[in-house]
Order: sequence, then structure tokens, then C-alpha cells
Amino acid sequence: MLLGTWNLENLYRPGGPFGPPDKAAYESKLAALAGVVDGLDPELLGVQEVGDPDALADLADMLDGDWQVTVSEHPDDRGIRVGFLSRAAPRVVADTVAFPSKLRPVQADDSGGTAAHAGRGFLAVEVSTGALTLTAAVCHLKSKLLSYPGGRFQPRDEGERARYGAYALYRRAAEATALRALADELLAGEGRTRDVAVLGDLNDEVQAATTQILLGPPGSEIGTSGYDRPDAGDGMRLWDVAPLIPADRRYSRVSSGRRELIDHILVSHHLVHRVTAAGTGLPDEQRLRLPSVAADPVERRGAPGSDHAPVWVRVRT
Repeated sequence: MLLGTWNLENLYRPGGPFGPPDKAAYESKLAALAGVVDGLDPELLGVQEVGDPDALADLADMLDGDWQVTVSEHPDDRGIRVGFLSRAAPRVVADTVAFPSKLRPVQADDSGGTAAHAGRGFLAVEVSTGALTLTAAVCHLKSKLLSYPGGRFQPRDEGERARYGAYALYRRAAEATALRALADELLAGEGRTRDVAVLGDLNDEVQAATTQILLGPPGSEIGTSGYDRPDAGDGMRLWDVAPLIPADRRYSRVSSGRRELIDHILVSHHLVHRVTAAGTGLPDEQRLRLPSVAADPVERRGAPGSDHAPVWVRVRT
């Protein structure tokens, strides 16, 4: 089976302040997205930046075959949320924005405002396909693209840039901690026998501290000497499949001309040793064709497709 994650970039129906300006632009965007999903042919695809659940349903209607649409009930202040497209009927097992009980609110702006929960929901579903029963959680952590008071995307000075960069990092770290708490519940210490995946747009790269929070007990990452050595932490660990992606494809977005892998799939012990391939974009695509994004996301309003490449793994069932 193929499991994937993809940030669909501002998937709204036309006419609003964030989505395509007209029906023609909307249809062009849907057609580009549908072509990629059909090319991937996943059993389960976690998606981010669903601004309108009806738009995700429109996309599903354009795909080959029958698809189930599941979305989180916890959007952010722009209405975007996470969700799943799945072949098999999903069972929702969690949809939450809660921070762990001992994690206090974090500072979010210059006025002293705080964030006491994740900005977007973490949605977890269970699906069964053939001999595999998979529990997967999808997320979209706080963005690295900074916004400032009054809707600005440029700071007044470097002090403001530094402060708001710190506020975003506080929030992303807190959200990663909350997501790890959900992973603990899904794994329940049984990662050696349970098929569990955590996937989504983490808005940070593999070695970032926020991404590393999700791994659980340190050690035995893919490519290290401990990878094939069972130990007591295997039941709670998650493995980031990034090292299995060919080096020249190990990116999912281009920011100011720089390639970065900010979309991730992490899997339990029982899954990681059955991964047969991992990649970005379409499996038979010669090279990724991604636009380079800048600090102002409004510049791509109405653009077809997405500014992210999907990330996927193929698993032996």
C-alpha cells in the first residue's frame, strides 16, 4: 500500500479572501491536484490546508475510483484544517487541539497573548486494507512563514522579526509536544506490533528540534548502527522515513530558492521494517517542479496545484 501526505496549499472554493479568484482558477487548481493524487494512487493520503471541506469533496469527486473524505473539526483562524482522503472507510479515533496537561500556554505575540492549544487540529483515523490495520494521525504545525500585527508579512525591524520568529517557534514546539502526546496514546507502548503513522506538514526539517520531539526515545534512527538492534524503546519510537528518500528528491518545498523537507511521515517499529520505498512527488517523475515561495503567501493566491510536493511511503502488507 502507498501512504502519503500533501499540503494542498489554500484549498478553498472561489470567491473568498484566500482561495482562487474565480471558477476557472479553481477548476485549474483542482485538475492539477487530482492529476497528482491519481498518479500517486494512495490508499490513504493525509492532507493539509483544507480551507473549505466542500473543496476537498470536489477534489475527491474528480479522482479515479471511490474516495472517503474526513476532515478535522478544528480549523485555524483562516479556516484551514487537516484531513484525509482514503480508499477504505476510516474510523476517527481522535480529533484534538489540546496541549498535554502539564504544558502551559506559550507567548504568541507582543501584546502578551498566549496560545493554550494547537492552532489546527490533529486528526487520527483507523483504516483497514487487506491484512493491514493502520492508525494514522495527520497534522499541520505552526508555520515558519511569519505574520505580524495588522496582517503584515514584513516586519518593521529586525527586533520584531526575531520576536515573532521566537513566538512561532514556541508554538511549533508546543504543538509538536502535543502531537507526540497523541502518538503516545496511539502507540500505547505497542509499536512493535501496532501499525501507527504520524504524518503531515511539520514546518521544519529532519534535524530541527521540533521534528526530533516526535521521535520519542532517542537512538536507532534509520541509517544508524542501532537501527537493526531491538531495544526497550522500540515500543514507543517513531521513525522518520526521510533517510529512505533518494537524496536528490529529499525536499518537499522550495523557500527563497532553498530546498527543504518540511513534510514528513513517521512510522512505528512494526511499519518501518516493511517500508519498501519512499519518495517525494510522483514515483515516476524525473524531477520535482516546485515554485520557490517567498514571505508573502498571498502572492500564490489562485495558482494551480500546490507549492508542496507530496511525501509518500510504500509498505508491504
